[in-house]
Formats: sequence, C-alpha cells, structure tokens
Amino acid sequence: MMAQSLRSPSPRTLSTRRMLIASLVAALAPAGLAVAQEPTYAERLGWGPEDRVVIFHVDDAGMSHQSNVGAIRSIEEGVATSMSVMMPCGWVPELVEYLKAHPETDAGLHLTLTSEWDGYRWPPVLGAPRVPGLVDSGGHLWGSVAQVVGSATPDEVEAEIRAQIAKARAMGFEPTHLDSHMGTLFATPAFVERYIKVGVETGIPIMMPGGHNTALRKQYHDEIRERLERRGEWHGQELPEPPQLVPAPAMGRLVWQGGLPVLDDLHNTSYGWRLPEGAEPTDENLRAMKVERYAQALRELRPGVTMIILHATDADDNFDHISGSGPSRRGDMLAMIAPELREVVEEEGIILTTWRELGQRRRQLERVATSR
Repeated sequence: MMAQSLRSPSPRTLSTRRMLIASLVAALAPAGLAVAQEPTYAERLGWGPEDRVVIFHVDDAGMSHQSNVGAIRSIEEGVATSMSVMMPCGWVPELVEYLKAHPETDAGLHLTLTSEWDGYRWPPVLGAPRVPGLVDSGGHLWGSVAQVVGSATPDEVEAEIRAQIAKARAMGFEPTHLDSHMGTLFATPAFVERYIKVGVETGIPIMMPGGHNTALRKQYHDEIRERLERRGEWHGQELPEPPQLVPAPAMGRLVWQGGLPVLDDLHNTSYGWRLPEGAEPTDENLRAMKVERYAQALRELRPGVTMIILHATDADDNFDHISGSGPSRRGDMLAMIAPELREVVEEEGIILTTWRELGQRRRQLERVATSR
C-alpha cells in the first residue's frame, strides 16, 4: 500500500493536485472571504430551496463494544442515520459482522490518525515501520493533532487513509463516506489536499462543509468569544471570519466538481454539552439535557444539508476505563432514541438523510450531465 501511494503520479493526478493547490491558495485570498454558495448544495442535490436536510452522524464506531452498541441502537431505534468506523481500533471486527448482516446501514470511515486515550491505544493500519511519522515511541498513533502535524508527511497521511479504506473493503464492507477523527485531515492544507484527492479518486463521498456553514461559524465564534472573555478582552465587538472557514467555499466547489456531494453546514458542538453543575448524570437528566440541546440545534438550522456530529455510546463502568466522556456519549444515545426528539424532527419538518443517499443523488446528476 505504501509503494502504491508513493509511485510516480499520473498526469491526471498531477492535474488534480495542481487544481487543489490553486483552489486552496485562491481561497486564502481576502477577496474570497464573503463568497456564499447559491443555491444550497441540498437544492443542487434535488431538495427544495427551503428544505433542511440532516444527517445525524455517530462518530467513533468500532472504538469499543459500547461504541458499537450505541451507534447501532441510535440508528435502529432512533433518529440517527449514519455512523463512521475507526478502522485501527480493536472492536471493528464485531461491528463489521453487524454491517455485513445489515448492508442497508449507512457506515463510512472515521479516518483515524490519532490515538488520544491514555490507557487504550492503537497503531496505524499500515504498521509503525511503514509510516514512522504517524507514531510515537511506542508505535501507536500520536495522541494529538498537533503531534501529527509536527511529525507526519502528507505521503504518510495519504498512505494510511488509503490503507484504512483497503482494510474496510477487505473485511467486507464498502464505506458510504469518509470523514476525519479529531479533524486531523483539516489541520493543514497539505492534509486536506490528500483527503480530497483520495475521495475524488476513489469516488467515496467525503465530509466537506463547503456551503453557508452557519452552525460551524457560530461554533468558532463562540470559541473565540470565550477566549476573549477569559482574558477580559470581550466588548461585544464584531468577530472576523474564522480562519478555518476561509478556504471552505473553494474546497466545496472543488469537491463538487470532483463528482462528490458537499455539505452546506456542520454542527459539531454536542461533545461539549454538559449537565448543569450539581446535576446527577442519571439517564433521565442526560436524556433531557441532550434532547433539549439537539432540539434547539434543529430549530436554528438554515436550509441546506447539515451533518450533526454525535458520539452515541452505551457507556458503562467499563467504558470509564477508556474515557471520562461516558456521560456525554451516553446522553447522545439516549437522545437519539428518545421519542421527544423524533417529535421535534417531525414538527420542524426536518428531512433525515444518509451519506448513501447524498452519494446516489450526486452520481445521478453526473449521469444526467454526461448523457447530454
């Protein structure tokens, strides 16, 4: 796999890379800051201009048995519509057996380049000797995104994500999409380039928020405001476009031109939702808090396709040996299967979709275009 990824690029590959680099550079120019995508990508994919289309997406499947149970229950019993699998992790075989028995399940790859927990670590799929820049002294993937950025080459990143796709296929399931664990593939322009390149060349849809990004912009602005408040520098001033979002419109256009669907928005704050201070983390309290927050998020959505990221897990005392995030993850699962949240989805007229459907709609558009 390493040899394949490092072979001399074909003219088509070189052209793709040049387009990617040119688009990224152009997107960083000040003139591109306020470019909006019109119509929405949802409308381009065949929905109406006012439709709010949502993927409730469960990250971290395959990380643990509890993660698998939470993802499956959230989809089978609740409003969740998709999951993504961490191929380097030890509980992937259990989940893949489920996916082979339930091929209708929307399951992608949570492309994994970090191993962030203290007592539970995993190596790269390719093995440490073949991607030395991706691993620490113990042969495990680095614990933080910053360490990956400081040590790994784009060639190693591309080789490993291709290996994770190959492993999924060898085990018997075809991923419906690709996304990025801890956002590592969005950490540098070079990593993003390889991520897009792999998606376009394999034809697998990738998570790329390239539209209006209203929820994502609010998330970044909230983070900036909180930092300013801690330093006593927040005075209600207007905040600039978050630098993370400057390249987004150009990257969205590039992904769309590559024949893949694009998201209008990404909601990624649920991992940080916590119970009020002093509240016991009972199932009832966790469910009520998470349902309320998800309901608020749905009501605030603008038209377009939005992916809402969550980490639904059937967390128990054993999961506590992996992470202290068990209550938040359990709350996600309880919210997904709560009748109250389904009622909000129906009341708000939210259209639930999957990555499989996005890919099918985008491919149909390509077939229509080429038949003209």
